[in-house]
Amino acid sequence: MDTLIPFLIIAGLIIFGISSYYFGRKQTLLRKLSKFNFKHITQFRSNELTKITGKVLHVHEPFVAPFSKRKCVAYVIKIEQKKSTGKNSYWKTLVEQENIQDFFIEDKGEVAIIKPVKVPKNYFNYFEEDKSVSSGFLNDPSPEFKKVLDYYNINSENFLGFNKKLRYSERIIEVGETITVAGIAKWKSVKEPISGYNYSKIAALESSPEHKLIITDLPKARRSRA
Repeated sequence: MDTLIPFLIIAGLIIFGISSYYFGRKQTLLRKLSKFNFKHITQFRSNELTKITGKVLHVHEPFVAPFSKRKCVAYVIKIEQKKSTGKNSYWKTLVEQENIQDFFIEDKGEVAIIKPVKVPKNYFNYFEEDKSVSSGFLNDPSPEFKKVLDYYNINSENFLGFNKKLRYSERIIEVGETITVAGIAKWKSVKEPISGYNYSKIAALESSPEHKLIITDLPKARRSRA
């Protein structure tokens, strides 16, 4: 019995680790992507589950990422503070923000338009972490990090004047970046002029009640552009 308890604890930890990995956002997205077939834009067939890899082009004025100041069509940021309760500590989320806009994805000289919507959310995304910074005891926030903290009205010091333990992460889809997008293939009539686009129809990837748009910059999700 004495040897059984440690065994059960170790087995439980292994099962928890495997479950966390398998059901994590990254692996879930890759499993969802496997249901879609890669196509070049010229091969789109309406209402087919389709995925493409290509270069991001902006439709509207791009966002500027809060920390890196890079132009992008989407970003997800998080600011956290380390808190302690007795012997335990945890990271408390102070700010979590996601912004996304319409964009083109270019593949072999052709473009498709992607229209993600936040409310109700019609897409499932996973972006790789592009920037991460932190501050804490004997580690002052950099001037760039301080500007971000000031923008979100977060004081970097406690009431004693010591640095709080803070961390920031930034994930973006940059203009010009190669990404993979999946959705329901459509050919849409162009009712309003699109800058730089002179055709009467345009390819699109859309969501449906059964399938959300999938947007990711994971290298593992890409198709060769050959």
